[in-house]
Amino acid sequence: MRHLFYCIVSFSLLSAPALAAIELENEYWRISVAPETLAIIVTATGREPVALSSGFEPRIAEQIQISDKAASWRWSEEGYTFSFALEGQDLQLSVQAERAASLDLIRQPAAAMGQGFVLPLAEGHYVPAGSAQWRDFVAEHFSSVNTSQDLSLPLLGMDFGAYSLTWIFETPFNNTLSFARDNNGLSVGFSHEFTMLAPREPLRMLLHLGGGDRIAGAKRYRRLLIESGRYESLESKIAATPDTLKLLGASQIYFWGNGLLGSKDVVDWKAFIDQLKSNTPIAKALMNGFDNEAVQAVNTPRIQAYEKRVILRAINQGLHRLARQEWQVDDPDWTEMTAIYERIGRDVRATFGSALSREPASWGATLSQTTFDMLRKAGLTKAWIGLGDGWEGGLWNPQAVAAGVGAGYLIAPYDSYETAIPAGVRPDWTTAALGKTAYEKCAVIKKDGKAQSGFNRSGHYTLPDCVLPILKKRVQAIKSIAPYNSWFLDAYATGMVFDSYRPSAPVTMKQNAQANEDASRWVNFSFNMPVASEDGNATTAGGIALAHGMQVPVIGWGDEDMMVDRQSPYYLGRWYPEEEPEFFFKQVPIKEPFRSVYFDPSTRLPLYQSVFHGSVITANHWHFDSLKFTNARRESELVQLLYNVPPLYHLSERTLAKRLPVILRQQAFFQPLHERLGTSELVSFRYLSDDRLLQETAFSEGTRLIANMSQERRGAAGTTIAPFSIIAVRDGAVIARYSSRD
Repeated sequence: MRHLFYCIVSFSLLSAPALAAIELENEYWRISVAPETLAIIVTATGREPVALSSGFEPRIAEQIQISDKAASWRWSEEGYTFSFALEGQDLQLSVQAERAASLDLIRQPAAAMGQGFVLPLAEGHYVPAGSAQWRDFVAEHFSSVNTSQDLSLPLLGMDFGAYSLTWIFETPFNNTLSFARDNNGLSVGFSHEFTMLAPREPLRMLLHLGGGDRIAGAKRYRRLLIESGRYESLESKIAATPDTLKLLGASQIYFWGNGLLGSKDVVDWKAFIDQLKSNTPIAKALMNGFDNEAVQAVNTPRIQAYEKRVILRAINQGLHRLARQEWQVDDPDWTEMTAIYERIGRDVRATFGSALSREPASWGATLSQTTFDMLRKAGLTKAWIGLGDGWEGGLWNPQAVAAGVGAGYLIAPYDSYETAIPAGVRPDWTTAALGKTAYEKCAVIKKDGKAQSGFNRSGHYTLPDCVLPILKKRVQAIKSIAPYNSWFLDAYATGMVFDSYRPSAPVTMKQNAQANEDASRWVNFSFNMPVASEDGNATTAGGIALAHGMQVPVIGWGDEDMMVDRQSPYYLGRWYPEEEPEFFFKQVPIKEPFRSVYFDPSTRLPLYQSVFHGSVITANHWHFDSLKFTNARRESELVQLLYNVPPLYHLSERTLAKRLPVILRQQAFFQPLHERLGTSELVSFRYLSDDRLLQETAFSEGTRLIANMSQERRGAAGTTIAPFSIIAVRDGAVIARYSSRD
């Protein structure tokens, strides 16, 4: 039985603490809301009350209206109208503002976190109450977050054992969620900005009462997306873009060293050096840009393996330099840009051809026909292969791209349009060289009228609608030369969106997010190829089939040990050499508390997969491939397999032979399962042991995956699972096993 009552107390003393409350009740729970303070008390049927928000200084609540299902009121002086409606296990909240303002809506004490927070940081984590490590980490690193970029899903859950409560931010933009130390736990604050760009755009939230399942809130959010028509299934993406099917069972691989020439291409080093020292225009232009090490290598009497690497690196860098200095101007002609690479390639063949392999179609280091032949011969039948150093590799070696596509792989360039830099600044940052118009006219404009600094405080962040014509022309020009059959659009799916206050073209975060998705869809539909992006946050996940950054996100950015101190054992490495950057290939341990927070399987949750498995395929951020962290690799590998998401690897010409067996071993377990489950919903997640190191996921297709991430044998599903191992179970029988190795 639902009942509501409102006891009116005199408003003559607004500071009086005991103000009236509205109560909404049904068979599931009772909600008590104080319209003057916004204090909220939640009582699940048969449970103790929870003071979910302690409220704020009292305001005068007027025009109070109560029906059998809802209540509303106004704060006339502040210009807000509040509406609360109880519908089954959902409490719908909305706030309408009359003018631009910032509203503090939730002040949640630490006691309201219950046994722990369900927090969608990247894939998802469980923040146990009473954990000093988690309390301090969240308070320090996530004291203030926005719900579109910093959270993969716009929600926050509280675990109370037998039941859960989840805030779902249906309006995911212009929100600030703040965490602060509160005794042994964390308090939470929530505020929303009604901007001058759209002051009357309402704030909508939902409080969901779920069962004791820790993914209950995520599953409710998934239903919300489906109910609103915003959920895009992978099956529908495959139907619209058949090549998307190639993502099922595909490992994620980045190639490095994608210049024109590889070590195998020089067949006569004496003749090659003689030509390099000649007075031909391209040889002189290359030599003029060589550093001291490369000059010494050229003049060494006996050219050994080391000198060969130095010389080839200098030549490939020099060829990049020659091409870039021609097209990186204020108003780039993208068709002419691609022609520049073709012309320089012809000059290389004309000048050095007698010393090089007679098959230019096979030229290249990692990006080459030779590599694809090696992958196929080894048995790697499926892979999404991204060019980590951008789309230039395909302009130097379009035949190699064609070979990869012909071998059955998805080949994609790394590309980006979210930052624009002026001509002459960072020539190596080719994706950001968008021209003067993008830098000046497409910049995000802040409230103070200044342009928003771009990535790493370089250039300007851009608005996707404004740079879309540039994106279209550049992608079309590149595709006309290099037959890529997938595309990676960096940052567009990160949820990093802006309000822009340019008077002639104001843009809200919501419009920015929509434009990001529209850009991805344009690339997808125009070229009938699956689009990948960074992260895949829920607010900008439309239009993509693949995202990198959800399983292992960016960690420790700016940390002294990891990013600066080269003597630290945790130093991630330099972004050098170009053909095999240390940052991506150097294997190091990860320091505490990052190791425990991000990799301890007992506090990880498949929140994102509970929503998007069967819609968006996710993997690690490219900063940290599956081999990067030596002291977290096994846990990370098993969690990926448990969640049925692909591994990610970096490959170079030198590392291919060593890393390929590792890739193939995991692929043998992952590929057939992902081909079956990739389009399925992840329907449940359970801990099967008290230490939470034996875990199970189940999928709508009927398969269960059980991972033992402990150092001892465990029993489950009628069998024994070895330490650091996983099994797949279907119809009561074990159909596959895999053990992680040190």
